Amino acid sequence: MTSLQANASPLRQRMIDDMRMRQLSPKTQDTYLRIVREFARFLGRSPDTATVEDLRRYQLHLVDHGTSPVSLNHAITGLKFFFEVTLDRPELMVRMQPVRVPRILPVVLSPDEVRRLIEAAGNLKHQTALSVAYGAGLRASEVVALKVGDVDSQRMTLRIEQGKGRRDRYAMLSPVLLERLRVWWHVARAQGKMLDGGWVFPGLDPVDPLSTRQLNRAIHAAAEAAHIDKRVSMHTLRHSFATHLLEQKVDIRVIQVLLGHVKLENTALYVQVATDLLHEVTSPLDRLPPE
Repeated sequence: MTSLQANASPLRQRMIDDMRMRQLSPKTQDTYLRIVREFARFLGRSPDTATVEDLRRYQLHLVDHGTSPVSLNHAITGLKFFFEVTLDRPELMVRMQPVRVPRILPVVLSPDEVRRLIEAAGNLKHQTALSVAYGAGLRASEVVALKVGDVDSQRMTLRIEQGKGRRDRYAMLSPVLLERLRVWWHVARAQGKMLDGGWVFPGLDPVDPLSTRQLNRAIHAAAEAAHIDKRVSMHTLRHSFATHLLEQKVDIRVIQVLLGHVKLENTALYVQVATDLLHEVTSPLDRLPPE
């Protein structure tokens, strides 16, 4: 039992047990506990005494204080678990309704911008990590979680263990990416930075992996050094990977598998940002008969 659990109130401990029973990820558990804690702070008393009207007032409070649609829906999901599962009082959530999240087109880099971005990264480790994110379409969390044993040069795949949604999958490993990983492996081993079977991208202590925060700092610095004015994050490389494949006429269902998307509609978003596809379409204006 952790110290956090040892000091928990009976109500909090029951919620923790409910989440453990359903094997929610540690990150999700922390998020749900924070959401209930913030609601209790708003309420000024124990959350198990809340009424339907209290919950309705809380949603209005979040809206009035500029909470984003995504954060608002997360709050509703956490409270829904607490009231429906832990308290077994689903009727209290009747007035709390999720809101529509506006769909925003992702930022995509051109191939030349990707090249400049990777070259501008501060060191070989960061250059290789960015190459993996773009070359295999991985999330930042998936890049830092890679272990040496996940790189299969025989089958030319990267094993992604427990990616988003706690699902395993295989990602593509191109010859160029494999060569970059080998160069990094030789350098890191020579410098004593990589342990046998350890992390592909270790942190300052080789026992620990590079953190996603460090990786995001590295890509922001690289974007600035490369004079890229677009809003760049690690996920931008994943968006660019998918868009560039689509522009190369790769089947969208293949891209869906490579990205690990459950729903095709999530992958179909890239059709709207694949500008090369737009250039292939002739406008009906151009087909009007001459005067």
